[in-house]
Order: sequence, then C-alpha cells, then structure tokens
Amino acid sequence: MLIMNFTHPLTEKQEHRIEALAGRAIERTIAVMPQFDEEDLLAVQTEALLEGVGLSPEAWQTTPMIVNLPGFAPAAALLLAGLHGRMGHFPTIVRLRPVKGILPRVFEVAELIDLQGARDTSRLARQE
Repeated sequence: MLIMNFTHPLTEKQEHRIEALAGRAIERTIAVMPQFDEEDLLAVQTEALLEGVGLSPEAWQTTPMIVNLPGFAPAAALLLAGLHGRMGHFPTIVRLRPVKGILPRVFEVAELIDLQGARDTSRLARQE
C-alpha cells in the first residue's frame, strides 16, 4: 500500500497503526510537505503537487493508497478533487488526534476514513 503524505512526517508508531487499521503493509511513502503561496492560485499549486508525485495514470487507478491531507482546508479540498479525478474514487484518509495528557503534544492515528464509502452512504440520502 502507498501512503501519500501531504503534511508532517509520520512516525514509525503512526505507520504501524495505519498498517494495523488497513490490514496491509506500507510498501512506499510519498511525502510532499507543501508550502502554499498565498499570492498564487491554490488550484494551480495543488495540481502541481499532484503532478509532481510522478504516478502513471494506471498507478493512480490501481495502487492501494491512503492519504494524509494537509491541515489547510482549502488545499485539502482541492487535493481531494484532484485525487478523485485521477483515481476515479475518493481515497481513504488518515485522521490524527493529540494524545491526551502528554506535553509537548504528540499525535496518534485516530482512524482511517473511507471517503468513498461516506460518499456512497450519503448518496443514498438523495433517494429518500
């Protein structure tokens, strides 16, 4: 499985938790720590990030992938749109949370979120 990380590096403990939740091993991580320029169009910047990943059209559509999104919500939304266009579906994403009672802050993997499953469930609400 591929981890596409658009934020801070994941720790070994976080990676092990992702593997446990996903039920498969991480074979490769592509880490892109973006620095967004407030003066440039965000859509252009996020498209360049995805282009820079270097996956072939076939790999985008066939590689099991989990995405760790950036914390900047507009960039995360644009990355999700771009990922959906390339993959043909929404990816599974990582949700981190701070560990209670530990200072300085340490983050743990809270869950993996199946965005396509969430989308499919929400789609059913249109039929009611």
